[in-house]
Amino acid sequence: LTANQKWKSFIAILIMAFLSSCATKKDIILFQDLEENVSEEVVYAVPKIQINDIIDVKISTLNPETAAPYNAGGGSSNTNAGIELMKLQGYIVAVNGTISLPILGDIVVTNKTIVEIQNNIKQTLEEDGHLLNPTVVVRVLNAKFTILGEVANPGTYTYTEQYITFPQALGYAGDVTIGANRKEVWLIREEEGVRKYHYIDLTKTDWFDTPAYTIKQNDIIYVYPNEVKVKSAGYIGNTGTALSVVSILITTYLLLTR
Repeated sequence: LTANQKWKSFIAILIMAFLSSCATKKDIILFQDLEENVSEEVVYAVPKIQINDIIDVKISTLNPETAAPYNAGGGSSNTNAGIELMKLQGYIVAVNGTISLPILGDIVVTNKTIVEIQNNIKQTLEEDGHLLNPTVVVRVLNAKFTILGEVANPGTYTYTEQYITFPQALGYAGDVTIGANRKEVWLIREEEGVRKYHYIDLTKTDWFDTPAYTIKQNDIIYVYPNEVKVKSAGYIGNTGTALSVVSILITTYLLLTR
């Protein structure tokens, strides 16, 4: 082969190597099986209280003075208090699954929904003759999830809504990166003392009707890297490094073929 033919062959090899490492359209686009004008009922997975959750419990009646002793701090509250201050004043769920309320004492709250806890406290107040027609409002103050792996901003995020969805959680983290394996994402969830694992293929929507669609407090999400990312991790870390390697290879080739 002549020097010119060798040069063309070398360039062709580089191009083929580059193209073989590129991701296809089907590997990148999310929710590829969406259909227009198709309506589906949204099913929410109701979260349950877990150990180490911080909850706020407010008990009130038509006469505020009668309900004051049943609230932490005698019922005084600052409506302008930030969420961090509210956490300091809230009830931390103990390892035995209880919180300790004024007068009522220990109340079991783990593995119960907010509505169930509200109804249980209200029933106790009424049946034991504490208060007449009380109103009980319970709220989780430290709802959070952790997202790791191939997302723009991995970390632990807190939210104040009662429900957020899995796509919203990805939005908190700035979406998946170009190096993400969209077909291999895992949701790790602890419920009633059992750790569960949910597999998610982000290129499809069949998991929209599963419990994984709704985020629960303390969920962990891990987005796997794709094959291109894994292969490049040990050799070429970024575009600048890639260009440097190609430049060295070309320079070496030119020196050897003179």
